[in-house]
Amino acid sequence: MFKSGFVTVIGRPNAGKSTFVNKVLGQKIAITSDKPQTTRNNISGIHTTEESQIIFIDTPGIHKPHHKLGEFMTKEAINTLKSVDLIMFMVDCTKKFGKGDQFIIEELNKVRIPVFLILNKADLVEDIVKLKENIDQYKSAYQFKGIFSISALRG
Repeated sequence: MFKSGFVTVIGRPNAGKSTFVNKVLGQKIAITSDKPQTTRNNISGIHTTEESQIIFIDTPGIHKPHHKLGEFMTKEAINTLKSVDLIMFMVDCTKKFGKGDQFIIEELNKVRIPVFLILNKADLVEDIVKLKENIDQYKSAYQFKGIFSISALRG
C-alpha cells in the first residue's frame, strides 16, 4: 500500500531546516546561508520511494518579528502547523533553550499533530552534559513523539 503525507520543518532562524530538506531530497531546492531569514516563503519538496511519498515543507525561521516582512515570515511558518500530518521541530542543539523555543512550543500546543524534536548540529556538540540539560528543558516543555540527534550538513 502506497502512503503519502505532509511534514513541516519548523524552528528558529539558522537551525538548519533548509540544509536538512536539501539533504533529504538529494538536491538543493532551498537557499542556505549563515544569515538568518534566508528562507522567506514556505518551500515544498517531495521525497519519493517505492512505498511512500513525503512532502517536506521548509519554513522561514520563527522569530520575534521587528518589521512587516518578519511578521509575514513567522505567520507563514506557523500556518503550516494546521495543515500537515507531522511536525519536525528543528533546533540548533549547540544553543540553549530560549524564549524563541518557548514561543514555538506555545504554538505547537495549539495543534493536535505529532511533533518530533530534531536536535540538529549534533556534530558540533562539545559538552554532552549541557546537551542533556538542554534536552531535559525541551522534554519538560512539551511531550514530543520522539527526539532525534542529527547533522543535516553531514547527513
